[in-house]
Amino acid sequence: MLVSTRGRYALNVMMDLAENSNDDFIPLKDIAMRQNISQKYVSSIMSVLSKAGFVEAVHGKGGGYKLVKKPEEYTVASILRLTENSLATVSCLEKGSPECAKAGVCRTLPVWVKLQKVMDDYLESVTLSDLINNNI
Repeated sequence: MLVSTRGRYALNVMMDLAENSNDDFIPLKDIAMRQNISQKYVSSIMSVLSKAGFVEAVHGKGGGYKLVKKPEEYTVASILRLTENSLATVSCLEKGSPECAKAGVCRTLPVWVKLQKVMDDYLESVTLSDLINNNI
C-alpha cells in the first residue's frame, strides 16, 4: 500500500479542523494557508470529505468547514479508505477483485493476508485525536 498525497493531505486537513475549531466554521483559505496546500487541492479534498459526511460545509460569507464528529471518532483507516482507491497490500486482496486463479496454490498469500490484517487493525486503532495528541 502506498498512501497518496491526497490521503496524507486529507489527514492533515482533518487534523487542522480538529485543532482549530471551536464549533465555528473554518474558511477553506485558512486551512490551505496553514497546511501550505493550494486552495484548489484543499477544495477537492473537502468535497470528498463533505459528500461522505465527515465534515459539514457552509458556503458564502461566514462559511467554511467543521468536523461532524469528535476527533476521537475518526480513524486514520476511515479517512484513508475514503481518499485512496485501495488500502490493499496486493491487488488480489483489493475489494471487489475477482479471486486469483492461483490463490489455492499461492504460497505467499498468507503473508499478504496477515500483513493486510495488521495494517487494517493498526489504522483502525489510530484516531485523529491520537494524531493530534501524539499518542501513537
